[in-house]
Amino acid sequence: MSQPDVIVVGGGLGGLGAAFALTRQGLRVRLLERAPAFGEVGAGIQLAPNCTRILDDYGLLDEAVRLGVVPDSMVMRDAVDGSKLTRLDLRDLKKRYGYPYLVIHRSDLHGLLLRACERVGVELITDAPVTSYENTGGGADGLHSLARELLVDDEPVSSAYVACRGTVPAELPRVRSTDLGEVVVYVGPSCHFVHYGLRGGELLNQVAVFESPKALAGQEDWGTPDELDAASAGTCDFVRDGLPYMWRDKWWRMFDREPAMTWVHGRIALLGDSAHPPLQYIAQGAIMAIEDGWVLGEHIARNRAADGTVDWDPALTAYQAVRPEHCRRVVTTSRKRGELWHLDGVPREQRNTLLRARDTYDYSFTDWLYGPTALTPDQEPEIFAPIPLSSAS
Repeated sequence: MSQPDVIVVGGGLGGLGAAFALTRQGLRVRLLERAPAFGEVGAGIQLAPNCTRILDDYGLLDEAVRLGVVPDSMVMRDAVDGSKLTRLDLRDLKKRYGYPYLVIHRSDLHGLLLRACERVGVELITDAPVTSYENTGGGADGLHSLARELLVDDEPVSSAYVACRGTVPAELPRVRSTDLGEVVVYVGPSCHFVHYGLRGGELLNQVAVFESPKALAGQEDWGTPDELDAASAGTCDFVRDGLPYMWRDKWWRMFDREPAMTWVHGRIALLGDSAHPPLQYIAQGAIMAIEDGWVLGEHIARNRAADGTVDWDPALTAYQAVRPEHCRRVVTTSRKRGELWHLDGVPREQRNTLLRARDTYDYSFTDWLYGPTALTPDQEPEIFAPIPLSSAS
């Protein structure tokens, strides 16, 4: 490639999404990935309608649906007694927002975006760690971002929670007795457990999250499998029976950062986890990153002359004007959602009472999130009004 118009740093979901979004607007994009090969770790990922809408705009939704599962419902249960608390009808949710709720393996989504970038001609370079920035390009380099240091003097914030993951082949009895048309979360004191189907029902994806006493005590070796077992001891049979299928040799400590409200420094723009690493409780981390690239691409299109030149100042100003506030809401809501899920004692009982009283078709807590991605601040909807636990009778 000749001199690129844009350099994207990082070949994760956000970097690939941004590279594709900018290339489809006619820009020459070079993507630098520090690893020797492109790849994605983890297991399942949930894509709400605010993401599948963008995948459809990119012409990638049909392929994503073939690779994933479109579930019928999302169910929340109490992790202690296993009882159902509330439900979302995901088929009705598709009618409301126009696009499906999809679950897919992270590596499948990553491969889909990588192939899309190859088709449109993104220059993909591996073994290319970035050690410093001059004010000439763009950045999307993750939780431990070098580019972020140009704008924000902060450090990742530990939640003291840990995520353990694992997948179970469909032929095993645990999967045969599980409804793969459901996304289920069991919420419990200082822990929760999620499961849903992947790859057309070939796999059951499981995620167990727990608060680490070792982390709270300031110990270095925290998040180990023995802590997972201890944290889940008081949960129902279904949750405990899933623990032997979790990967015991790796786990993910859960960090986020305080919301950053400045993402643009000259010609350097943050996106993805470099701008807004969240906790995972509303399943919007990768979605926000994909939204970032789409919004930036749309503003580039609005500020591109007939000869192909981009007026970068208004394009980046428009991006800065809309994305940080939306992502601040998501990051802070994710923290609050985690607190709600992990209650114990009387607050747990109050939460359960309110959730059981919720109407299945009440979308007041999703309308602000699952609708069309805002391109300007006036398009950003009002966020939901929290319901106090004390209102539970």
